[in-house]
Amino acid sequence: SYLDAQVGNLVNELSTRGLDKNTLVIFTSDNGATYSSGVDAKFFNSVGGLRGLKGDVYEGGIRVPFIARWPGHIPAGAMSDHIGANWDMWATFADLLGRQPPAGTDGISILPTLLGKGKQQEHEYLYWEFGPKGGQQAVRMGGWKGVRTGIKQNPDAPIQLYDLSIDVGETKDVAAEHPDIVKRIAEIARRAHRPSAIERFNFLTR
Repeated sequence: SYLDAQVGNLVNELSTRGLDKNTLVIFTSDNGATYSSGVDAKFFNSVGGLRGLKGDVYEGGIRVPFIARWPGHIPAGAMSDHIGANWDMWATFADLLGRQPPAGTDGISILPTLLGKGKQQEHEYLYWEFGPKGGQQAVRMGGWKGVRTGIKQNPDAPIQLYDLSIDVGETKDVAAEHPDIVKRIAEIARRAHRPSAIERFNFLTR
């Protein structure tokens, strides 16, 4: 409630100063609901039925709210099913300013989705990896989600496959039924991985 109030104060101040129609306000998060600092995620249903919390590569750890406000540009109440990630923000802000994003970044501008006009480019896939909690990888490819956990202990840990179009809670592993999808996700994970400068994140040794 404190956070809600402070965001409200910020938006009201922009309006009072006559800046709201020239200011894009974005509210989002870098990870799912936390498990620390006395938070009772289960009691508050913090992830709304999703699996996992902060530090997990299941949807509860990486799927976050994303709310954008820009009066006169973004229609009030508009919603989108576009699949994006926070690393798209750099490209989006560059697009907004008529600039090119920095070289070596792979984000996609979501400005067409925000403004409701133009053709929105789509990601071929999204990739995550996380060293703590035993080493984890995840690939989102359309409605498919591939997850590997416990990689430090078992470098050959199998890919779990979930069809998020009908199983957003990632309750049923359908890898055995779709070996072609599993193979493609494995190839994407190998291609997308980069060694980390932080040693404890380097859990993929081959």
